[in-house]
Amino acid sequence: MSQNPEVPSASALSTAALPAETDHISLADIARAHDVRFLLATFVDMTGKPCAKLVPVEAAEQLEAGAMGFAGYAAGLIGQKPQDSDLIAIPDLASFTPVPFIKEGLAVIHCDPHVDGKPWPYAPRIILKNTLARLAGQGMQAKVGAEVEYFLVNKNPDGSLSTADPRDDSPRPCYDARGVTRMYEHLTSISEAMNGLGWGNYANDHEDAAGQFEQNFNYADALTTADRVVTLRYILNVLAEQRGMTATFMPKPFTDRTGTGLHFHLSLWSGAEALFPVDNGADDGGRGLGLSALAYSFIGGILDHAPALQAFLAPTVNSYKRSGATTSSSGATWSPRKASFGGNDRTHMIRVPDNKRIELRSGDGSANPYLAIATAISAGLDGVEKSADPGHPSGPGESKPDAHLLPATLLHAVEALRRDPVILASLSGDAEIGKYYADAKEEEFLSWHNQVSDWEIRTYLTSI
Repeated sequence: MSQNPEVPSASALSTAALPAETDHISLADIARAHDVRFLLATFVDMTGKPCAKLVPVEAAEQLEAGAMGFAGYAAGLIGQKPQDSDLIAIPDLASFTPVPFIKEGLAVIHCDPHVDGKPWPYAPRIILKNTLARLAGQGMQAKVGAEVEYFLVNKNPDGSLSTADPRDDSPRPCYDARGVTRMYEHLTSISEAMNGLGWGNYANDHEDAAGQFEQNFNYADALTTADRVVTLRYILNVLAEQRGMTATFMPKPFTDRTGTGLHFHLSLWSGAEALFPVDNGADDGGRGLGLSALAYSFIGGILDHAPALQAFLAPTVNSYKRSGATTSSSGATWSPRKASFGGNDRTHMIRVPDNKRIELRSGDGSANPYLAIATAISAGLDGVEKSADPGHPSGPGESKPDAHLLPATLLHAVEALRRDPVILASLSGDAEIGKYYADAKEEEFLSWHNQVSDWEIRTYLTSI
C-alpha cells in the first residue's frame, strides 16, 4: 500500500461539471451535471450489509430534505425494534459516486441515518463520524488506506464452491501472471472504474490462494476510505455477477486455502503535518522504526485492546476459521495469532512498513469498514491519552511472551469486548450500543453452534 499525498478531495468529482458561480449546489444539480437519472441512496447496517433505495433524480430534493424513510428493524442489525420511528437517510453530497459502468445513469450516494431529526448512534457511518469528531477535538485527523481482498467463485449444484477460473488451481498462485491475464477483463473493468472515480488504483494482483485477488487504491481521509470500501464491494459484486461469477469477501471460503483479509493502513495528521514520523530524524528511543512517541502510544493502545477489537475486525464465525488456521496449501496463513508489532514483517498484527503509517493486519473481509476503523482509532487514541508503551518491536516471526493471544472464536472475541470498557463504549460513546452489538454477535455464534455439521457426523456417528 503506497501513500500518495496528492489525494483528490471527496467532492472533487461531484462538483467538477458545475458552474463556479453556483451559490447552492443541490443533489439534483450534481446528479444532472453527471447525466445521472437514478440515485442509490445507501447506508450499511452493523454487519456491513448495504441497504438502499433507488431514487429518481426528480425526487433528489425530497431525499436531500430527509423524506426517505426506512424501517430500521427490517434493514438489519442497526439498533431498532419494529415499533421504532423510521430511519431517515440523509445523503452526504461529498460521497456522490456515479457508476455508469454498472448501469448508465446510476450513482451511489452514502447516507447518514437519522431518527426523529437526530443522527442515529447505532449507524456505522455515524459511529465513525463521532470517532473522527473526537479525534478532531484533539487537533488530529486520520488517514486510512485499505487492502480489499476477495475470491471469485462459482457455486456448484451440490452447494460447494469452486474457483471461477477452473485453471486457477495451483497451490501457490500468488502474483501468477497467467492467472491475472485470464481474469484480465474483470480486473481491468474494476481498475478503470476506480480510476474513473479518481480513487487512484495502482495495483491489481492475484493473491495467495487460488481464485483470490486484490485491487488497491490510494489512501484518503478515514470516512472517504470507508465509503470507498463499501462502494468497491458493491461494484465487485455486481460486475462479477454480470460475468457469471460470485465475488465473496467471506474470510475463509475454502478450508485448505489462505483466507481473505481487509488490512488497514492508519496514520494521524495535524493539518498537513504527518504525526507518526519522529521529528527531524531524531532517535526514536532505540526502537529503530523512526516513529514518534505519539505513534508508539497509538500502537500500544491497539495492542492493549486487541482481543476486544477482533469483535469488529473479525466479526463472523467464519473469521476464526481463517485466524485459527495453522497452515494453508501455500504454506502460510498470513493471519496473526498474537497482538504483536514489528517492522516490515507480515507475521505481526501491526506491521510498520515505513515511519509514516502502520498496517493493521488482523482484520478480514467480513469487517464493516466504518466500525473497524472507528474502534481501531478509539483504541489507538486511548493509548495516546494514556501514553501507552508497546515496548520494543518484535523481531521477524517473533512475539513477546506477554503479548495478548487473539481470540480463538467469535464467542471469545465477544467475551473480550464485554470485558473492555473502552472498546465497549467506543461506538458513539455509548456502552449500551457496544452491549447491543456483543449480544447480537453472541447470538450469531450460538446460532451456528446449534447446527449439526458434517464434521460432527463423520467424527461422532459411530465413535461409541
